[in-house]
Amino acid sequence: MKKIKAKSVALITFTFVGSYATLFIIFPFTYWRDYVHLPALRIWADVLTNLIFCAVLFELSLYIDRKLNKRIPWMLHPIKRLLTQTLFQILGVLFLVFCLAVIYVIIYLLFSDAINAHYPYVGLRETVYAFLSIIFWALMISALNTGDFLLRNWKTATMQAAEFEIKAAQNKQLAAETELQALKLQLDPHFVFNNLSVLSELILRDQQLGYDYTENFAKVYRYLLVNAKKELISLREELKFLDAYLFLINYRMGGGSIFRVNIDRSKLDMLIPPVTLQLFIENALKYNRTEKENPLIIDIYTTDDEELLVSNNLLPLIKKPESTGIGLENIVSRYALLSDRKPVIEKTDNTFTIKVPLIK
Repeated sequence: MKKIKAKSVALITFTFVGSYATLFIIFPFTYWRDYVHLPALRIWADVLTNLIFCAVLFELSLYIDRKLNKRIPWMLHPIKRLLTQTLFQILGVLFLVFCLAVIYVIIYLLFSDAINAHYPYVGLRETVYAFLSIIFWALMISALNTGDFLLRNWKTATMQAAEFEIKAAQNKQLAAETELQALKLQLDPHFVFNNLSVLSELILRDQQLGYDYTENFAKVYRYLLVNAKKELISLREELKFLDAYLFLINYRMGGGSIFRVNIDRSKLDMLIPPVTLQLFIENALKYNRTEKENPLIIDIYTTDDEELLVSNNLLPLIKKPESTGIGLENIVSRYALLSDRKPVIEKTDNTFTIKVPLIK
C-alpha cells in the first residue's frame, strides 16, 4: 500500500513539474515577466490549482486504465486498446479543462471586486499549445501507468511460468520415481516363481545340496530386498550377487549353460541398476535351449567404452514362450529414467547381445 502511494505521489509530482516546464517553453518571456509581478496570493492560488488539476488528471487517467483493463485487455486487443485509451484520455482532458474553466468563471464573477490584478495577456496560439500540452501529459501519465501495469504483469507471468516449470519438473521426477519403483516391484515375483519349485525338489533329493541352494537363494533374495529402493548400485556389488545367482542357475538348469565372466577391475566401482544381470540372464534362458551336449554360452564382460555386455549364442526353442514384457523392457525403461545413454540390443544369426552403459 505504501509503495502504491509513493508511486502516485511521484507521478503527480512528475506531471506537475513537467507541466510547468512545458508552460515555460510555450509562453513567451513577456508573459512570465508580467506573471511574476502578480500578487503572491494569486500566484500561490495558480500553483495550488495546477497541483490539484494534475492530481485529478492523474486519478482520471488511472480510472480510465482500470476500466479498460477489464473490458479491453492489452494482451487480447492491443491496437483497439491503444486507440480507445487515447480517445478516452483526450475526452477526459476536455472534460477537466471545461470544469476548470467553469470554476474560474464562477470565481471571477463572485470575487471580481476583490481581484485588482489581471493575468498577463494570453493569445489564441498559446492557449491551443497549452491545451495540447495538457493532452500530452495526460497521455504521458497513461503511458507510464500502462508501462508499469505491463511490467508487473510480465513479472507475474514470468514467476508463474517459473513456478509451473518447477512444478512440472517435480511432477516429472515424482512420476519417474513412481515408475521406477513400479518397475522394481516386477522383479520379485519374476525371481521367486522360477526358484521355489526347484528348491522343494532339491531338498527331497539331496539335503546338503538343498541347504546350499537355500543359502544362495537367501543371499540372492536378501540382495533384492536390501537394494529394492536403490536406483543404482556398483558393479562390484552386482557381481557378488551374480555369484550366488549363478549357483542357483547351474543347479536349476542342470548344467546346460556356461557362464563366462570377464570384468575389467577398473570398472568395478561404476554403477548399474540393481539386478540388471539377473534380468539379462533370465532373458537368455527363457528364449534358448539349455542342453549339455550343446550348452547355452553366456558371456558377461566390459569394454573400453564403459559398457557392460551380456552376449549369448542362439539356440532358439521350437515353441517360443509368450513375452511378459518384464525382462529387457524393464531395463530399457529404467535406463530411460536414470541416464541419457540407452541400452543397445544387437542380434545376428548366431548371437544375441545386450549393451548397457555403466554410469559414473
